[in-house]
Amino acid sequence: MKYLSTRGGMPPKTFTEILLGGLATDGGLTIPEVYPTLSTDELAAMRSMNYRELAFEVLRRFADDIPAADLKTIIDKTYTAEVFGSDDITPVKTLEPGVHLLGLSYGPTLAFKDVAMQLLGNLFEYVLAKENAELNILGATSGDTGSAAEYAMRGKKGVRVFMLSPKGKMSPFQTAQMFSLQDPNIFNIAAEGVFDDCQDIVKAVSNDLDFKAKHKIGAVNSINWARVTAQVVYYFKAYFALTENNDEKVSFSVPSGNFGNVCAGHIARQMGLPIHKLIVATNENDVLDEFFRTGVYRPRPQTEHTSSPSMDISKASNFERFVYDLVGRDPKILKDLWQQVETGGSFDLSKTPYFAKVKDFGFESGSSSHQNRLETIRKVYQQYQTMIDTHTADGVKVGLEHREAGIPMVCLETALPAKFDETIFEALGRHAERPAGLENLEKLPQRFEVMPVDAAVVKQFIVAHS
Repeated sequence: MKYLSTRGGMPPKTFTEILLGGLATDGGLTIPEVYPTLSTDELAAMRSMNYRELAFEVLRRFADDIPAADLKTIIDKTYTAEVFGSDDITPVKTLEPGVHLLGLSYGPTLAFKDVAMQLLGNLFEYVLAKENAELNILGATSGDTGSAAEYAMRGKKGVRVFMLSPKGKMSPFQTAQMFSLQDPNIFNIAAEGVFDDCQDIVKAVSNDLDFKAKHKIGAVNSINWARVTAQVVYYFKAYFALTENNDEKVSFSVPSGNFGNVCAGHIARQMGLPIHKLIVATNENDVLDEFFRTGVYRPRPQTEHTSSPSMDISKASNFERFVYDLVGRDPKILKDLWQQVETGGSFDLSKTPYFAKVKDFGFESGSSSHQNRLETIRKVYQQYQTMIDTHTADGVKVGLEHREAGIPMVCLETALPAKFDETIFEALGRHAERPAGLENLEKLPQRFEVMPVDAAVVKQFIVAHS
């Protein structure tokens, strides 16, 4: 398996060659030359597999330069009951016939990012040990990526993490989860801006190829291909849990900010998994919903701060991978479109043949507001005795709007309610339960640095602490 850049300016590379980096050398995102496809017999054989076996079958097709025995060892080390609470890893819960929750939040930071990030930490450690190398990870988070990355990388030999987050824009739980870490290889940076500013800094540093090479800069955001690939697995897991044969279809509703989670569903569908619809659910920052409804991709000059803060994103960096497929994998067209976006503009595909292909890829969308979240949290709690977090509520609300008779709808859970207790209390008049050991998280000492939105300042900090 070889990997290219969406913008066409990178020679083909292997999985381990792109693993530690973020952006491709030309500023694009890495993508496989062709998606591996599964035959009917291969899908049938995967139906009876447990999560670790499924992960190996999916990932070996993307990471074929890692010896099979080594990859299996890494996967078996990652997906354990000790880390994820049970061997089921991502359990499916039925709310009512035809409506289901895919539980993705049973890892150490109570968010779906753990499913991929725990694997990424072990992959990084494996490759760095083989090369006797070190890595400075630079990432940006709107809430959950940061803590998932830090918990996956803390104590890893040869790895330092520099994580940018928007100052004052995460929930108190999310903030404390990150800033309370005292590990010497973890550095939290509170940027005086919004998530998109943080993401822009990561891209600016990654595009400085000399700095990136000299200071061994790597990435854990969903611009990292391995992150997205790891998330493909749980679409297979959910599909097999809810169907009896491969003639059946399943739809997925995915809370979406940076497009990484639903992009994994797109990849699963391209591999041959019988996914009917992929529903993109946004909050008030509805850039993606606008595109899927109108064909116009128009990043907003301002990002609205909402009660589902992990989705408070106005420039979905992972979206580039989907648009690359949408325009027939033509890097010139893709590059021209993104040049318009990166110079502060937008693009409109509504009158092109490409926009018609959105339906062919199974995509639909919708948005949700704070009031919608409160109503959905109440409804799910009252009807099904199940408490869901704010982002999952966005997914459930939009998913139910697109529900079709006879097609199971799976709503992807993104975090446990405890991470957003203020809104849970507003909706239900009671606090969310916390897992044992996290009762006093916000009272722990916090260690972080406040910085302006300035890539040069961040670079200086990395140099000083490497």
